[in-house]
Amino acid sequence: MLFDVSNWVLLVEPFGAGGGPDLIARALAGPLSEHWHRPVAVENHPGGGSTAGPVLVAKAPADGNTLLVNTCAHAYIAAIARDLPYDPLRDFAAVTPLTSQAYVVITGPSTAARTVSELVAAAGTRGEALKFGSTGVGTGTHLGTVELNVAAGIRAVHVPAGPDDAISDVVANVATGAIDYAMTPISAAAPHITAGAVSAIGVTTARRSSALPDVPALAEAGVAGYDFPFWYGVWAPSATPIEILDDRADGIASVIREPEMEHWLVDHGMDTLTMTRETFARFVVDETQRAARSSAALL
Repeated sequence: MLFDVSNWVLLVEPFGAGGGPDLIARALAGPLSEHWHRPVAVENHPGGGSTAGPVLVAKAPADGNTLLVNTCAHAYIAAIARDLPYDPLRDFAAVTPLTSQAYVVITGPSTAARTVSELVAAAGTRGEALKFGSTGVGTGTHLGTVELNVAAGIRAVHVPAGPDDAISDVVANVATGAIDYAMTPISAAAPHITAGAVSAIGVTTARRSSALPDVPALAEAGVAGYDFPFWYGVWAPSATPIEILDDRADGIASVIREPEMEHWLVDHGMDTLTMTRETFARFVVDETQRAARSSAALL
């Protein structure tokens, strides 16, 4: 029996199963389905350094039924990447922000570093540069680590994810020693931290995260002034009519304020990021410009 999916809303996330966008999209899907009185499904579409999912959404009909759930990488890559098959600003309409939270920096067996100071020391004593991983050039996991390296004086080589890799592959590469360290969403690294496969040496926000209360903030661990939160948002194809954008924004904002969802966010170390649709659109542009300044100075 074939299902009629013409009335479905599809939430596309570009980092793969188990990553932050996947988790929050799935947490939202059920309540949104009830709110909109129509099925809401999540599609994992990793690859291309987080660009494969946006390509799919950019080419989708502008009817509000295909939405992109992405991280701040959507804004950052607009400032850094070249020859993208889409324009992150021109080809998308900002719908609504979702949350803001911390990354965690993890190390694996290829280095004995279990603290930030030990990672800095390892970088200074090894004959070759350390290797750090990310989900792709221009993503938050890339830029955030570059800023950490500069602030802490760490010499390292960037090893971006492969064309079809998800965030889980980056974490696995740290756990196996293929790379020395990486900055990842807490949700992606937490099971490996609990199992002892990787070590959590610091979170990227100015204060500790409720999701990892025993892990120090990087600023607390010796990287003075470091504060690099990352955020999630929702986008639609740019030609989507304003009334549909408003409907999608209102629905998501309503659901994310529900008590059960608020509790879920707290449990996962996330803070709700509240803005109007217009304010969020300006925020995305501002973040793109900030990334451009950072990349010019650091990359």
